[in-house]
Amino acid sequence: MKISLCNEVLAEHDFARQCELARQMGYDGLEIAPLTVSDEPHLLPASRRTEIRRIAEDAGVPVTGLHYLLRAPEGLSITASDAAVRARTVDVIRGLIALCHDLGGSIIVHGSPAQRRLEPGREDEGRKHGVACWAAIAKDAEQAGVTYCVEPLHQPDANFVNTVEEAAVIVRQIGSPAIRTMIDCSAASIFEKQSVPELIRQWMPSGLIAHMHFNDPNRRGPGDGALQFGPIINALRETGYAGNAAIEPFIYIPDGTTCAARNIGYMRGVIDGLG
Repeated sequence: MKISLCNEVLAEHDFARQCELARQMGYDGLEIAPLTVSDEPHLLPASRRTEIRRIAEDAGVPVTGLHYLLRAPEGLSITASDAAVRARTVDVIRGLIALCHDLGGSIIVHGSPAQRRLEPGREDEGRKHGVACWAAIAKDAEQAGVTYCVEPLHQPDANFVNTVEEAAVIVRQIGSPAIRTMIDCSAASIFEKQSVPELIRQWMPSGLIAHMHFNDPNRRGPGDGALQFGPIINALRETGYAGNAAIEPFIYIPDGTTCAARNIGYMRGVIDGLG
């Protein structure tokens, strides 16, 4: 299993330096938050896309995918009652699918909890809108060769799709090979009734899990909290997981660079220790 770094952890550095540091630390790739490359990442010029891909590949940490999708541009939502807002959001998502393809990535993680909030009193309507938006981009993902993951996130951060089971219902409803779900270790540890290893053992055989985010329920990275990753790695191996993972802390103590180095060191130690 290859492990990427979510690049906003190193956002204090320019992209070339992010790649250099990630490779030196022992990461296999970078999972990019689009807002780190542009205020309008879906409109990023072809020349800049080529440059980003070249820098990452030359450094030995190719772009593996995108996450944290809809922070830029502002005003996006897949659940808004305003049809114009939803239409604009779908257009942006289509642009980000193309961006992922152009950068050489194969995974898109749709977290973005603030951009999928259910409006009070319109929850049922909002859920239908959200599913419709994901269904609308399925063919785009298929054609781009990108797997688009509906990411379950915990409350109160998100009030739409909090569990793997909820995400699985949506994925099956859409029925596209390009729409899948994933497990975020932090969110799952906070909100799911089962442990992360139990979730893996239940859902991995379904074929619906296409990605993993490694982080701790304290919102720091692996090894910076109480969550034990040995059992998680064992469960992934037992279920024949063939995908990749990304390290995604949200709190950086003392800083992002130090955390990124410590987190991959911990994960390599866990994996090597298990043989």
